[in-house]
Amino acid sequence: MSLIPSIFGGRRSNVFDPFSLDAWDPLEGFFTPSSALANASASTARDVAAFTNAIVDWKETPEAHVFKADLPGLKKEEVKVEVEDKNILQISGERSKESEEKDDKWHRVERASGKFMRRFKLPENAKMEEVKATMENGVLTVMVPKAPEKKPEVKSIDISG
Repeated sequence: MSLIPSIFGGRRSNVFDPFSLDAWDPLEGFFTPSSALANASASTARDVAAFTNAIVDWKETPEAHVFKADLPGLKKEEVKVEVEDKNILQISGERSKESEEKDDKWHRVERASGKFMRRFKLPENAKMEEVKATMENGVLTVMVPKAPEKKPEVKSIDISG
């Protein structure tokens, strides 16, 4: 965060970014003997939390349920789309952590790595046996067709008399 005075580590800016993870933590390193260990565990937790919640949109059209997941940097081989218990759609995968060389000095790590999984319970009208998935430019699109609505049968009764 940028509203923190410069006396707390020199992080000063005129721009307030509510989504920044640069907040000054007064307890950083307090519970662990090594500051490097504290930073490593915080970084790992942040990576897992960020990628665990892959962003997915779900819309329903008259013909299908359409899911779009943002999975930048992943190949289709690194993503799984599965149907479980006849009405649960599961999207999962893993982004590998970038390899580190001994002489590398990282200044910032914002891209998340790790496993992710999202599950969606679909309504009874979903045709789970006809699910189709495509991946293009880091966006996974899953189409789940819908069964046509059953209209109640109406039988006309002749009136006698």
